[in-house]
Amino acid sequence: MSGCPCLAAFKALADETRLRLMRLLTRHELNVGEIVAVLGMGQSRISRHLRILVESGLLTARRDGLWVFYGTQPSALLEAVTPLIADCGPKEDLQRASEVLEARKRETRSFFNAIAPDWRAMRREVLGDLDLEGLILKRLPLCGVIADLGCGPGELLAALSAKCRRLIGVDASPAMLELARRAPELEAASLRVGELEHLPLADAEADIAVLSLTLHHLSDPARALREARRVVAPGGRLIVVDYLKHDAELMRQRYGDRWLGFDPAEVRSWLEQAGFAANGMERHSIKLGLELGIFDALRPEK
Repeated sequence: MSGCPCLAAFKALADETRLRLMRLLTRHELNVGEIVAVLGMGQSRISRHLRILVESGLLTARRDGLWVFYGTQPSALLEAVTPLIADCGPKEDLQRASEVLEARKRETRSFFNAIAPDWRAMRREVLGDLDLEGLILKRLPLCGVIADLGCGPGELLAALSAKCRRLIGVDASPAMLELARRAPELEAASLRVGELEHLPLADAEADIAVLSLTLHHLSDPARALREARRVVAPGGRLIVVDYLKHDAELMRQRYGDRWLGFDPAEVRSWLEQAGFAANGMERHSIKLGLELGIFDALRPEK
């Protein structure tokens, strides 16, 4: 009986605090500081319970540079347990979690509003002379509508105008969009304020969507990819550009990054789970010892 994989999990669940943690972390991936803010307990106490849940196999711990994020991954046991713990804990836990996630978004939005005037120079500090717009454009056919999701001040958006009849740009930062509106070549573009996890686009509104250097700022990149599939028409295309996995904490401190890049297999898995067919990836070395991955994906016709 001691070898039964369920035994450690059931023992781990036999505690009120750990049930509250499981209820919370089946919904959101959070770091220790955020969990402390939600539950209002000491960090050492939270860390001890998290360790027990990780060792039991109920939680996963994802290290990203100096940060560790806790969450779950699909399993038969988790699927069976999740409905049973839906009411294990005060409703205030979930309310405070929503407030923490909203605070994340406000912090990111405020960061980009503040650095909007300096964005182009900051971008060159990392990309150097890489012709990112050209690398993206060469992958794209002529089409009706292209959406730049996380368009910033509109540099890529302006370049995309050569490939389509209509442009849509989405960004959560009003200051970034204001810079884009000032560009004469974007006068006819539809510029929309919105979060990438809740896009202000209709279903299948775009033939092509581009997510360029945006996923690493999001709490839930996989959710943004699912939302991108919703707005890309069947037979359409998604281009994702982002940093590959690295350990340069400077990117958090200076550029507000939430993720220190991504493993290519992780991105491909998210794309496939979202309903895209991954169609290859290209690597490019840039400054600060970083690499970019350019992922090409298709939304199947059916």
